[in-house]
Amino acid sequence: MPFDSESSLYSYEVQRKGGEDILYINYLGAPFVPNIAEYPEVMTQVVDALMKNPSVSRIVLSQQKNYNYDFTETSYLLEISQLYIFLVNQERILSQDKLIVNAPQFFNQRYNELFNFLFLLRRDPVAAYFEVKRFLYEARVFLERIEQSFYSDQENYILFLERIASLLEKTKIISAASQYFDGYRLGDRGIYFKIFKPDTIPNFTFTRLVSDLPEDAEIVDQYTIAQESYDESLVTIIKRNEDAKFIYHLVPPENNLREDYNAILNLARGVLLEHQPKAEEFTDTERTRQVFFNIAKDLIQDLANNQGITLSFQDLNKLSTILVRHTIGFGIVEVLLQDKNLQDISLNAPIPQTNIFVRHQKYDECSTNILPSQEDADSWAAKFRMISGRPLDEANPILDTQLEIGKISARIAIIQQPLSPDGLAYAIRRHREEPWTLPLFAQNKMLNPLAAGLLSFLIDGSRTLLVAGTRSSGKTSLLSSLMLEIMPRYRIIVIEDSLELPVDSMRKLKYDILRMKVRSALLKTTTEVSADDGIRTSLRLGDSSLIIGEVRSVEAKALYEAMRVGALANVVAGTIHGASPYGVFDRVVNDLEVPATSFKATDIIAVANPIKTPDGLHSWRRVLQIAEVRKHWKKDPQEEKGFVDLLKYNVEKDELEATSDLINGDSEVIKDVASNVKGWAGNWDAVYDNILLRAKIKKEIVDVAEKTGKKELLEAGFTVLSNDTFHKISDKVRLEVGLPLGDRVFPLWQKWLNEQIKNRKI
Repeated sequence: MPFDSESSLYSYEVQRKGGEDILYINYLGAPFVPNIAEYPEVMTQVVDALMKNPSVSRIVLSQQKNYNYDFTETSYLLEISQLYIFLVNQERILSQDKLIVNAPQFFNQRYNELFNFLFLLRRDPVAAYFEVKRFLYEARVFLERIEQSFYSDQENYILFLERIASLLEKTKIISAASQYFDGYRLGDRGIYFKIFKPDTIPNFTFTRLVSDLPEDAEIVDQYTIAQESYDESLVTIIKRNEDAKFIYHLVPPENNLREDYNAILNLARGVLLEHQPKAEEFTDTERTRQVFFNIAKDLIQDLANNQGITLSFQDLNKLSTILVRHTIGFGIVEVLLQDKNLQDISLNAPIPQTNIFVRHQKYDECSTNILPSQEDADSWAAKFRMISGRPLDEANPILDTQLEIGKISARIAIIQQPLSPDGLAYAIRRHREEPWTLPLFAQNKMLNPLAAGLLSFLIDGSRTLLVAGTRSSGKTSLLSSLMLEIMPRYRIIVIEDSLELPVDSMRKLKYDILRMKVRSALLKTTTEVSADDGIRTSLRLGDSSLIIGEVRSVEAKALYEAMRVGALANVVAGTIHGASPYGVFDRVVNDLEVPATSFKATDIIAVANPIKTPDGLHSWRRVLQIAEVRKHWKKDPQEEKGFVDLLKYNVEKDELEATSDLINGDSEVIKDVASNVKGWAGNWDAVYDNILLRAKIKKEIVDVAEKTGKKELLEAGFTVLSNDTFHKISDKVRLEVGLPLGDRVFPLWQKWLNEQIKNRKI
């Protein structure tokens, strides 16, 4: 807010922000809450300020809260201000030569009428319009009984009134108000409440939220989000007939605070901003936030005591959380990240003029009621620079980093000028708080139990596997679920340029896991180690499974070099952009310049992509194909039939189906796995039985979770426990009968599952 307690009441200033001129008018100390619709004095003050500042595109009335009027609402009054100037200065409607021709006795009446009209025009344009229409009606009636000698004079006055009425009738405000004219009474300002609906912005933040729901909208869904019970936000999903997207309407707790609470937060924010953390403190963001939260609590309590305000424990925590969020935190972005239904958040440039967009798990792409400010966008960019330790400037206009707040984790991509000529823009990918699992994907139909069983088998078989797909296809999430199929007894090394894989969660599950953060392929210079050096280093760290967050650039050569020489005896997996197995080959060989023969080190390619409905309004993430890469081809695996599907998506049934190659035992990769296992070599029935056993277990987990309502069965903790139990039971059965046969293993595992549920261990 540009004003403080020393600023004079009703003073104003225009500030240039985010590519627009904003008019701020000070109402601190006013005995009323400023409202253009309710108070004619406020409308007059705004119109008077707009006369001197015709470039303004937004109006903010500042008090304990900021009341923001958008471009459309501002344009209504801007047009009135320009009409007023035109009528007074160019038309000179109060001048004698405009009002009379040869009848001076009519001058005083006409002058008083138009003086009253001009007075009303600034404070009540609708009343001014009705008044000039009344003057016009009376002038016409008077014309019928006037003396012939004054006839032309009266006609001239009527034409003048008609021109004024026509000019006013063409204005946007009269056009917008006309639908509410039925039953209108002069001076009734109710009509303005229909067309002037300010967004209310607390003084301690700059981001605008459209608070009112559109009148022509249908409420589709409504729910609350919160990390803590005292910090609840209301989400309303609405649909308007003329909009292709749903609207995600958010009301955070900071927009529903009492006036005295707003005053406390405004004072506290000023104090806390003077003690912003240094760059080095942002390396431990969780600790820094906790320290500032404690400081905020003490500060808010002191301010409340000084003003005689009693705060409950819940309210103190709420105000402190809000204060931290809007000082050292990331404001409204943090609130959005609390919503587990959101997958992506987009802030497009120019940020102050563009609503935030989100991708919702259920409602796909949604517009929102949120318009961030340039101040907030700049502040967030500065904090992300400090958190990442990476540059963001004209020489380095791209920043890839991550944000972690408690259990919330997100990937942040920022671009700025000159790459983004309209300024800063953000793309935020929210990660699930707990890792995705194969049972969860089976429940969501991204894959079916058979695919889950096959992938589990291949991971245990230490195959090299690439998860391919387009952006937002679920590649990284699927890779996360595959990591949980690796037995905790094996060491895992994860190499990422942006920390998206669930390493911390797996560490808590007792995995022996090491993360290596490498330089982004988009960065030109940085102190970070390159991805290819990271891969080569991992080979010196002992026998480990290797997980690559995404194969993007030159590290592909190092990866395939390592795989070819057999340096990696355990599973190797990663993600890559590609819409088909051949698309992956084309990217690896032609784009990333890996020799074609080296590509044979890839065993399996799983392709995930969104599937859209015929109307184009909905999409679902699906695994469309699991294919093996055979080794007989020499130049082109597509032409030489080097890609063989094991599972293929059936669009009519909306699920993956086993191909004849899988059913008949013609998979070279699976036979290669079996060749190293006693009892499986040459015994396809036993191998396929094990794949089906794993599928049956995954399906049982989903079925029981849905039947009992115990959703925790689908989560990572239970998945790891279930896999461990499966391996132990399989080993026990193998010692007894020579093979881990499904009809012996499954009943024992099922008994264990029932005991887990009965004993309420989960």
